[in-house]
Amino acid sequence: MPSTPEEQLYARFADLPRPSYPFEDLVNPAMEDLVQECSRWIDDDYGFHSEKARSRHKQHRLTDIAARGFPYLTLPELRPVARFASSGAMLDDYFDHADHGEMGAIRKRIMALLSGAETVAPQDLGIYRQFQLIRQDARLCGMPEHLYRKFVIVIGTLLAGFQDEKRYIARNQPAPLPVLEVIRAETSGGLPFAKYLCMQKDYRALPDEVLEHPIVLRLHLLASRMIGWHNDIISLPKELSRKGDVINLVITLQHEHGVSIEDAYRMAVDFHDRDLDEFITLQDNLPVFGKWQRMAQEYVTDLGAMLQGVYSWHIKNSSRYRPGAYVEPEYASSEFVWRA
Repeated sequence: MPSTPEEQLYARFADLPRPSYPFEDLVNPAMEDLVQECSRWIDDDYGFHSEKARSRHKQHRLTDIAARGFPYLTLPELRPVARFASSGAMLDDYFDHADHGEMGAIRKRIMALLSGAETVAPQDLGIYRQFQLIRQDARLCGMPEHLYRKFVIVIGTLLAGFQDEKRYIARNQPAPLPVLEVIRAETSGGLPFAKYLCMQKDYRALPDEVLEHPIVLRLHLLASRMIGWHNDIISLPKELSRKGDVINLVITLQHEHGVSIEDAYRMAVDFHDRDLDEFITLQDNLPVFGKWQRMAQEYVTDLGAMLQGVYSWHIKNSSRYRPGAYVEPEYASSEFVWRA
C-alpha cells in the first residue's frame, strides 16, 4: 500500500488515461554510450551538487531523451543535443529556487557561452562549462552555422521561459492558461529539438522556404506544446506534492474551471489530443515544396518520431517520475555564482 503522500498521488492517477502517439518508437544505437558519457559529465562538472543529487541524475538517464528523439544521428552528432537535454534538466532542478532576477542573470550567462561572446572556460559552476561545450560539440560534428544559430535562439527562449515561471512559482499561483501555453511551449525543450532535427539524415540541406514555412513552424510549436503537456500529465503527482510546482496544465485547468483534479487531468489529456489531431492534419497536408517535397515530408514524419521518442523516455527509460526520485533543488541565493 502507498505510504507517503507522493506515493498515494502516483497511485491515485495510475489508472487514468495517458497520451499516446501513432508514430514510430525508435532508439539510437549509441544510447548506452551516451549514458556512460553523461555519468562522466556529472562527475566532472557537477561537484556543486550533493552526491545524492548526482546519483539520482545519473539514474534519470537524461541523455536517453536525445537518443530516443534522434534515432539516426551518429554519436558525435548526438552530443550537442544530448548535452543540452541533460544540462537543461539539471539546471532546471538545481535552480528551482532561484528568483526571476537571478534566473535572468543565469540566462544571459548561458547565452554568452552558447553564442561565443564569452570564450574563456568557466571556472565557477560546472554547469556553465557544459553549456559552453555544446558550442564546441556542434562545431566538431559539423553543424552548419546557420542551423546552430537557430538552435541557440530557441535555447534562449527556453531559458526565458524558465525565468518567466519564477513569478508564479514564488507566489505558489498557477499561471493563467494563455500565459501557461506560451511558457510550456518554451520550456518543454521541444523547440530546440525540432530545430536540431535538421542534423538528422540530409535535412540540413532543407532551405528556409521549407524550415521557416508557417506550417512547418506550427508543427514545431505543436510538438513542443505536446511535450510540455505529456510531461505535465506524467509529472503531476510529483508537482502536487511540492509547494510552488504550479507550472502544470492540469493544475491551471483545475484552477480556472473549478473542477476536481481528476477532471482537470482528463481535460488536459483532451487538450493534448487536440494538438495531436492538428499536428497529424498538418503532417498530411504539407504545402507544395517542389523538389524538396519528399525530404520535407520525411522531415515532418521524423518530427513525429522525435515526439514519440521524448514520450518514450518519460514512460520507459526514466526513473525521474517515480515517488521520491526527484532531485530537490540545492541552490541558495547566498551561493549564487555568476559573472556579469
